[in-house]
Amino acid sequence: MPSLSSRANRDWWDGNADDYQVEHGDFLRDSGFVWCPEGVDEATAHLLGEVRGRRVLEVGCGAAQCARWLVTQGAEVAAFDISHRQLRHSQRIDLGTGLRVPVLQADAEALPFAGGAFDVVCSAYGALPFVADPLAVLREVRRVLRPGGRLVFSVSHPIRWAFPDDPGPRGLTSDRSYFDRSPYEERDENGTLTYVEHHRTMADWVHLVVASGLRLTGLLEPEWPEGHERAWGGWSPLRGRHLPGTAIFSCANI
Repeated sequence: MPSLSSRANRDWWDGNADDYQVEHGDFLRDSGFVWCPEGVDEATAHLLGEVRGRRVLEVGCGAAQCARWLVTQGAEVAAFDISHRQLRHSQRIDLGTGLRVPVLQADAEALPFAGGAFDVVCSAYGALPFVADPLAVLREVRRVLRPGGRLVFSVSHPIRWAFPDDPGPRGLTSDRSYFDRSPYEERDENGTLTYVEHHRTMADWVHLVVASGLRLTGLLEPEWPEGHERAWGGWSPLRGRHLPGTAIFSCANI
Protein backbone atom coordinates (compact mmCIF):
# COMPACT_ATOMS: atom_id res chain seq x y z
CA MET A 1 0.00 0.00 0.00
CA PRO A 2 1.39 3.49 -0.86
CA SER A 3 2.57 5.54 2.09
CA LEU A 4 0.91 8.80 3.13
CA SER A 5 3.80 10.64 1.47
CA SER A 6 3.34 8.73 -1.79
CA ARG A 7 -0.41 9.32 -1.90
CA ALA A 8 -0.07 13.02 -1.13
CA ASN A 9 2.66 13.63 -3.68
CA ARG A 10 0.93 11.57 -6.38
CA ASP A 11 -2.17 13.76 -6.05
CA TRP A 12 -0.11 16.97 -5.83
CA TRP A 13 1.85 16.22 -9.00
CA ASP A 14 -1.30 15.16 -10.83
CA GLY A 15 -2.79 18.55 -9.95
CA ASN A 16 0.31 20.61 -10.71
CA ALA A 17 1.98 18.82 -13.63
CA ASP A 18 0.50 21.16 -16.23
CA ASP A 19 1.81 24.30 -14.52
CA TYR A 20 5.18 22.64 -13.87
CA GLN A 21 5.69 21.78 -17.53
CA VAL A 22 4.63 25.26 -18.64
CA GLU A 23 7.05 26.91 -16.19
CA HIS A 24 10.05 24.61 -16.60
CA GLY A 25 9.55 22.79 -19.90
CA ASP A 26 11.74 25.10 -21.96
CA PHE A 27 14.62 24.79 -19.50
CA LEU A 28 14.31 21.00 -19.32
CA ARG A 29 13.81 20.67 -23.11
CA ASP A 30 11.66 17.96 -24.66
CA SER A 31 14.77 15.84 -25.06
CA GLY A 32 17.46 16.91 -22.63
CA PHE A 33 19.10 15.60 -19.48
CA VAL A 34 19.33 18.45 -16.95
CA TRP A 35 20.36 17.26 -13.49
CA CYS A 36 19.39 20.34 -11.50
CA PRO A 37 18.39 24.02 -11.47
CA GLU A 38 22.09 24.90 -11.79
CA GLY A 39 21.84 23.49 -15.31
CA VAL A 40 24.31 20.57 -15.10
CA ASP A 41 23.74 18.77 -18.41
CA GLU A 42 24.49 15.08 -18.81
CA ALA A 43 25.62 15.76 -22.38
CA THR A 44 28.73 17.43 -20.98
CA ALA A 45 28.87 16.06 -17.40
CA HIS A 46 28.90 12.35 -18.43
CA LEU A 47 27.97 11.24 -14.91
CA LEU A 48 26.32 8.10 -16.30
CA GLY A 49 29.25 7.10 -18.46
CA GLU A 50 28.68 5.49 -21.85
CA VAL A 51 24.98 4.63 -22.23
CA ARG A 52 24.86 3.36 -25.81
CA GLY A 53 23.56 -0.19 -25.75
CA ARG A 54 22.97 -0.04 -21.97
CA ARG A 55 19.69 -0.76 -20.22
CA VAL A 56 18.78 2.41 -18.31
CA LEU A 57 15.96 3.10 -15.85
CA GLU A 58 14.86 6.62 -14.92
CA VAL A 59 13.25 6.91 -11.47
CA GLY A 60 10.66 9.66 -11.08
CA CYS A 61 10.83 10.68 -14.71
CA GLY A 62 8.16 13.40 -14.84
CA ALA A 63 7.57 13.96 -18.55
CA ALA A 64 10.61 11.78 -19.33
CA GLN A 65 12.77 14.50 -20.82
CA CYS A 66 15.92 12.84 -19.47
CA ALA A 67 14.85 9.38 -20.62
CA ARG A 68 14.06 10.76 -24.08
CA TRP A 69 17.57 12.19 -24.37
CA LEU A 70 18.98 8.82 -23.34
CA VAL A 71 17.05 7.22 -26.21
CA THR A 72 18.82 9.58 -28.62
CA GLN A 73 22.14 8.36 -27.22
CA GLY A 74 21.37 4.75 -28.07
CA ALA A 75 20.30 3.54 -24.62
CA GLU A 76 17.54 0.99 -24.05
CA VAL A 77 15.35 2.99 -21.70
CA ALA A 78 12.46 2.46 -19.29
CA ALA A 79 11.04 5.22 -17.11
CA PHE A 80 8.35 5.61 -14.46
CA ASP A 81 6.67 8.24 -12.33
CA ILE A 82 4.07 8.19 -9.60
CA SER A 83 2.03 10.90 -11.38
CA HIS A 84 -0.29 9.85 -14.21
CA ARG A 85 -0.60 13.46 -15.35
CA GLN A 86 3.17 13.81 -15.72
CA LEU A 87 3.18 10.67 -17.86
CA ARG A 88 0.48 12.15 -20.07
CA HIS A 89 2.89 15.00 -20.74
CA SER A 90 5.47 12.40 -21.70
CA GLN A 91 3.03 11.00 -24.24
CA ARG A 92 2.35 14.50 -25.55
CA ILE A 93 6.06 15.14 -26.06
CA ASP A 94 6.50 11.73 -27.70
CA LEU A 95 3.92 12.70 -30.30
CA GLY A 96 5.61 16.05 -30.91
CA THR A 97 9.14 14.72 -31.21
CA GLY A 98 8.61 11.28 -32.70
CA LEU A 99 10.76 9.84 -29.91
CA ARG A 100 8.89 7.20 -27.95
CA VAL A 101 9.83 6.50 -24.33
CA PRO A 102 8.21 3.48 -22.64
CA VAL A 103 6.81 4.83 -19.36
CA LEU A 104 4.62 3.44 -16.62
CA GLN A 105 3.06 4.64 -13.38
CA ALA A 106 4.74 3.16 -10.32
CA ASP A 107 5.88 3.88 -6.77
CA ALA A 108 9.66 3.99 -6.28
CA GLU A 109 9.40 2.03 -3.03
CA ALA A 110 8.23 -1.07 -4.96
CA LEU A 111 9.72 -1.25 -8.45
CA PRO A 112 7.85 -3.44 -10.99
CA PHE A 113 11.04 -4.75 -12.62
CA ALA A 114 13.02 -7.98 -12.43
CA GLY A 115 16.25 -8.23 -10.49
CA GLY A 116 19.37 -7.28 -12.43
CA ALA A 117 17.32 -5.82 -15.29
CA PHE A 118 19.33 -2.59 -15.70
CA ASP A 119 22.90 -1.47 -16.21
CA VAL A 120 22.23 2.10 -15.08
CA VAL A 121 19.60 3.80 -12.90
CA CYS A 122 19.27 7.58 -12.81
CA SER A 123 17.06 10.09 -11.06
CA ALA A 124 17.13 13.87 -11.44
CA TYR A 125 15.20 15.12 -8.40
CA GLY A 126 12.82 12.22 -8.91
CA ALA A 127 11.12 10.36 -6.05
CA LEU A 128 13.93 10.31 -3.46
CA PRO A 129 13.25 13.76 -1.94
CA PHE A 130 9.57 12.89 -1.61
CA VAL A 131 9.46 9.35 -0.21
CA ALA A 132 9.10 8.47 3.46
CA ASP A 133 11.44 5.48 3.16
CA PRO A 134 14.42 6.28 0.91
CA LEU A 135 16.23 3.15 2.08
CA ALA A 136 13.45 1.06 0.53
CA VAL A 137 13.95 2.90 -2.76
CA LEU A 138 17.71 2.46 -2.74
CA ARG A 139 17.37 -1.25 -1.91
CA GLU A 140 14.91 -1.63 -4.78
CA VAL A 141 17.33 0.17 -7.09
CA ARG A 142 20.11 -2.16 -6.02
CA ARG A 143 17.84 -5.15 -6.67
CA VAL A 144 17.10 -4.11 -10.27
CA LEU A 145 20.73 -3.15 -11.00
CA ARG A 146 23.08 -5.77 -12.39
CA PRO A 147 26.29 -6.37 -10.39
CA GLY A 148 28.65 -3.52 -11.19
CA GLY A 149 25.75 -1.33 -12.33
CA ARG A 150 25.60 2.40 -11.64
CA LEU A 151 23.12 4.66 -9.85
CA VAL A 152 23.31 8.46 -10.10
CA PHE A 153 20.70 10.66 -8.41
CA SER A 154 20.31 14.34 -7.60
CA VAL A 155 18.45 15.88 -4.66
CA SER A 156 18.21 19.25 -2.96
CA HIS A 157 21.46 19.90 -1.15
CA PRO A 158 20.79 19.20 2.55
CA ILE A 159 22.19 22.57 3.66
CA ARG A 160 19.27 24.32 1.93
CA TRP A 161 16.97 23.06 4.66
CA ALA A 162 18.61 25.39 7.19
CA PHE A 163 17.57 28.44 5.13
CA PRO A 164 14.24 29.90 3.95
CA ASP A 165 13.17 28.71 0.50
CA ASP A 166 13.53 32.23 -0.86
CA PRO A 167 15.58 33.20 -3.94
CA GLY A 168 16.27 36.68 -2.55
CA PRO A 169 18.42 38.05 0.30
CA ARG A 170 16.13 36.54 2.94
CA GLY A 171 17.20 33.12 1.69
CA LEU A 172 20.80 33.77 2.78
CA THR A 173 20.10 33.82 6.54
CA SER A 174 19.62 30.52 8.34
CA ASP A 175 16.41 30.37 10.36
CA ARG A 176 16.33 26.71 11.47
CA SER A 177 18.63 23.90 12.48
CA TYR A 178 20.28 21.85 9.76
CA PHE A 179 19.78 18.86 12.08
CA ASP A 180 16.01 19.34 12.34
CA ARG A 181 14.76 16.49 10.16
CA SER A 182 11.11 17.57 10.26
CA PRO A 183 9.64 17.21 6.76
CA TYR A 184 8.16 20.12 4.88
CA GLU A 185 4.41 19.51 4.72
CA GLU A 186 1.37 21.14 3.18
CA ARG A 187 -2.14 20.25 4.38
CA ASP A 188 -5.65 21.18 3.34
CA GLU A 189 -8.32 22.75 5.52
CA ASN A 190 -9.18 19.33 6.92
CA GLY A 191 -5.60 18.62 7.94
CA THR A 192 -5.09 16.07 5.18
CA LEU A 193 -1.52 15.86 3.90
CA THR A 194 -1.35 17.22 0.34
CA TYR A 195 2.41 17.58 -0.25
CA VAL A 196 5.58 16.56 1.58
CA GLU A 197 9.35 16.66 1.15
CA HIS A 198 11.68 14.90 3.56
CA HIS A 199 14.94 16.33 4.90
CA ARG A 200 18.05 14.19 5.25
CA THR A 201 21.46 15.54 6.19
CA MET A 202 24.49 14.78 4.03
CA ALA A 203 25.54 12.12 6.55
CA ASP A 204 22.04 10.62 6.35
CA TRP A 205 22.31 10.24 2.57
CA VAL A 206 25.73 8.62 2.83
CA HIS A 207 24.44 6.23 5.50
CA LEU A 208 21.41 5.34 3.34
CA VAL A 209 23.57 4.55 0.33
CA VAL A 210 25.88 2.34 2.41
CA ALA A 211 22.99 0.63 4.23
CA SER A 212 21.37 -0.26 0.91
CA GLY A 213 24.46 -2.22 -0.12
CA LEU A 214 25.53 0.30 -2.76
CA ARG A 215 28.95 1.93 -2.75
CA LEU A 216 29.29 5.71 -2.94
CA THR A 217 31.73 6.51 -5.75
CA GLY A 218 31.27 10.25 -6.22
CA LEU A 219 29.58 13.40 -4.94
CA LEU A 220 29.07 16.56 -6.97
CA GLU A 221 27.99 19.89 -5.46
CA PRO A 222 27.46 22.05 -8.58
CA GLU A 223 28.51 25.67 -8.42
CA TRP A 224 26.20 28.25 -9.92
CA PRO A 225 27.57 28.90 -13.42
CA GLU A 226 28.45 32.35 -14.73
CA GLY A 227 25.82 33.75 -17.06
CA HIS A 228 23.03 31.53 -15.73
CA GLU A 229 20.40 33.99 -14.50
CA ARG A 230 17.31 31.77 -14.32
CA ALA A 231 15.73 31.32 -10.91
CA TRP A 232 13.81 28.14 -10.08
CA GLY A 233 11.79 28.48 -6.89
CA GLY A 234 14.35 28.91 -4.11
CA TRP A 235 17.29 28.32 -6.47
CA SER A 236 18.69 31.56 -7.82
CA PRO A 237 21.95 33.19 -8.96
CA LEU A 238 22.13 35.11 -5.67
CA ARG A 239 21.82 32.07 -3.44
CA GLY A 240 23.76 29.82 -5.79
CA ARG A 241 26.87 31.97 -5.46
CA HIS A 242 26.83 31.49 -1.67
CA LEU A 243 25.22 28.10 -0.99
CA PRO A 244 25.15 24.76 -2.79
CA GLY A 245 21.66 24.00 -4.05
CA THR A 246 22.05 20.45 -5.34
CA ALA A 247 23.88 17.26 -4.36
CA ILE A 248 24.47 14.60 -7.03
CA PHE A 249 25.43 11.16 -5.72
CA SER A 250 27.13 8.51 -7.86
CA CYS A 251 26.93 4.92 -6.62
CA ALA A 252 27.92 1.44 -7.74
CA ASN A 253 26.24 -1.90 -7.13
CA ILE A 254 29.01 -3.94 -5.53
